[in-house]
Amino acid sequence: MKRAPALIATAVALTLALPATAADPQLIVFDWAGFEEPSLIQDYVAKHGQMPTYSFFGDDDEAFQKVAAGFRPDVAHPCSAKVPSWRAAGLIEPWDVSRIPEFANIAPRFLASDVFVDNGTVWYIPTDYAYTAIAYNADQVPAEDVASLQVFHNPKYAGRISLPDNTDDIWALALLATGVTDWTDITDAQFDAAAAWLRTAHENVRAYWADPSELSQLMASGEILVAWSWNDGVALMRQEGFPVGFNRTPAEGASSWFCGYVNIKDGPGSEDKAYDFINAWLSHGSAAGLLANFGYAHANDAAMATISMDELKAADVDPVDGILLSQTPMSAAQRERMVAEFEKIKAGF
Repeated sequence: MKRAPALIATAVALTLALPATAADPQLIVFDWAGFEEPSLIQDYVAKHGQMPTYSFFGDDDEAFQKVAAGFRPDVAHPCSAKVPSWRAAGLIEPWDVSRIPEFANIAPRFLASDVFVDNGTVWYIPTDYAYTAIAYNADQVPAEDVASLQVFHNPKYAGRISLPDNTDDIWALALLATGVTDWTDITDAQFDAAAAWLRTAHENVRAYWADPSELSQLMASGEILVAWSWNDGVALMRQEGFPVGFNRTPAEGASSWFCGYVNIKDGPGSEDKAYDFINAWLSHGSAAGLLANFGYAHANDAAMATISMDELKAADVDPVDGILLSQTPMSAAQRERMVAEFEKIKAGF
C-alpha cells in the first residue's frame, strides 16, 4: 500500500522553512509523497542541519519496480505486504539493530513474521500504522447505510463511490466483504469470490483515488459519498471542516496496515546517516508529528505512551474493538495474482 500525507500543506510549509540548500546528498530516502516531514526526523535535522534528499513514489508496486530496475536510494518505506518481494529480489540488506536503541520498543506484533526477523536477522523496521475503513459524508449518508461493507454494492450509491487504486487495500476490502479475515493462505475459491465481489463493486465506482488529497477533493465536491479510505484522508477532510464519518467497525470488519523502512543493498550514501535517520524516526517525538500531520500511529510503543488515548480516539487510531484483516506479508506470487486481477477489473473485464 500507500501512504500520502494527510496534511500536505503543513508538511510543505515546514520543509520550505528550512534553508534552501537543506538536502543532504549523503542520504537518499525513497518515500511516499509528502513524507519529507521534519517533525518525523527532528533528531536527524538537529544533528546534520538539513533534511535528507528525498525521492518519491505513489504506491508500493511503483517503488519496488523502480528499485528493481536499478534506482538506488539508501533507505525505502514500503508497507508490510510488499516486503517479501524486496527480499526475494535481493534488493535489501539486514539492519544492525545493535545500532538502533529504540528497536526494543517496537511493538512485537509488528515483527511477528520471519519475513521481517529471520533467525535473529532483522530485514524491516516498522514505523507507522493505521486503518482502511469506510469514510462517508455524514450529512448525506445515514450511519445504518455504512454498517456493512455491502454499501459498496448498494445501488443507492451507484456512481457516488470511490475505492483506492491500491492492490493491498482493494483486496483487503473484497476479502473482508466475502468473509475472509486472514489473507495469508486464501484458497482459489476465496480469491474468485473476492474478485467477483470487486467486479460488482466496480460498477458503482465513480473514481479510484490515488492519494488522500484526491479523495478529499472528490468528497468535498459532492461527487463521492462513500469511500474505502485511510486515516489520513479522513484527517485532511476534518481539518477542512468537511462532515466526514469514519466507520472502522462495519459488520464484516475493516483493515489494518503498517509500513516501515528497508535498508537498500549497495545504497550510494552514508550508512551512518541511514542509522541516524531510522533512529530519528523511532524517537519519541516522532510519534506526535506522525499523529498531527498524518493521522497515523507509531510502531514504537514507548513513543505511543507519550500520546493520550483521547488524542488517539480523535484521530481514529485507538485500538479497534471489531474484526480486522491485518495486511501482513503474503507470497510474492499471490500478490502478483492480485495485481493482475485488479488491473483486469478496473479495465472492465
